[in-house]
Order: sequence, then structure tokens, then C-alpha cells
Amino acid sequence: MSATLLGSIARTPVPQTALRRFLALDCVVTAGNGLAYAALSAPLGRLLGVGQATLLELGLFLTLYGAGVGGLASRRRPPVPAVTFVVAANGAWAALSIVSLLLWDAPTTAGLVWIPVQALVVAGFAYVQWLAMRQSASQAR
Repeated sequence: MSATLLGSIARTPVPQTALRRFLALDCVVTAGNGLAYAALSAPLGRLLGVGQATLLELGLFLTLYGAGVGGLASRRRPPVPAVTFVVAANGAWAALSIVSLLLWDAPTTAGLVWIPVQALVVAGFAYVQWLAMRQSASQAR
């Protein structure tokens, strides 16, 4: 995700719009990743060094989670507690992704690259969503 893309998404005088756009981008990336994990769990599992069943379960979870984030993005004013949950969940996912590398027995080279990259992307979502939520809340006062 480039700074130019994030800048163009955030470029709006309405903070609520930026928040909804960041949630929508999170939805597309997360649900897309989940669908790929679920549909291609065997070959992606071999590529990353992850068990097929684990990747299938993660894929189903991410698809549902992404759909929930998409539901928030579709609301005119996403509720602060729900967005706070998404920010916290994204932060936890990023942290647990890194921890999984320490506990994992045999990731492949691709797994050693992919896991931190996706953790950084998810942490980035958490950060920009948190910033947009704060800006929306301060404008609402």
C-alpha cells in the first residue's frame, strides 16, 4: 500500500468519508485474502509452509471478518465502538502474525516474507482507521 494511495483515499474534507474509505479498503483486502486462503488452501499452504486446514480456517474467518468490516464501511456513520473493535482486532492480528513466526516450526522462505508483510499492512489499516476515527470524533464535538 503506497502513501499516494492512502493520501488519495484520505483526501476529503469529511473525516467520516475517509474512515469509511479505509474500512472499505480493509474489507476488500481482508476478504480477498480470506477467499484466496480458503479457495487455494492446499497450494498456498505448501507455498507458505502452513497446514491446509489452518489456512482454510483462517480464510473462512478472514472472509467473514472482511464482510463485517464492509458492513461498517457501508454505514453513513460507523459506530465508534465497532470501529474501535476493528482497530484493536487489526492490531492484535498484526502482533499475533509476528508471534506466530516465533512459534512456527517450519515456515518456508515465502512464509517468512509474507507473514511480516501482511502484518505491516494490517497494522497500517489499524493506524489509518484510528487516525480517521479520532478526526471524525473531534469534528463531531
